[in-house]
Amino acid sequence: MLTKDELPECPVATTVQLIGNKWKLLIIRNLLASPQRFTELKKTIPGISQKVLTDNLRALENDGLIEREIFAEVPPKVVYSLSELGDSLRPIISAMREWGENYKSSVK
Repeated sequence: MLTKDELPECPVATTVQLIGNKWKLLIIRNLLASPQRFTELKKTIPGISQKVLTDNLRALENDGLIEREIFAEVPPKVVYSLSELGDSLRPIISAMREWGENYKSSVK
């Protein structure tokens, strides 16, 4: 997790830094619906490579937005879910979805 000194001074820039790439937004969107395994995330995010998904999951976990639960099974089962902090993004993502729907309906 970044320290306060490492974060941008502008709160909007902080938010964009944490969730501002398309992959992170799509991962968060999926985890808002339900916790998922790596393979479920990969299947439901077209175009994302395994490396990019891994890197973004690690970044989201390091930033405290998602949690990773490892089950003691063979093969190991790992489930990703939003943390309490990550779940607080729900109204932001919902507003983005609504804005996108309105925009798409207004474009000819």
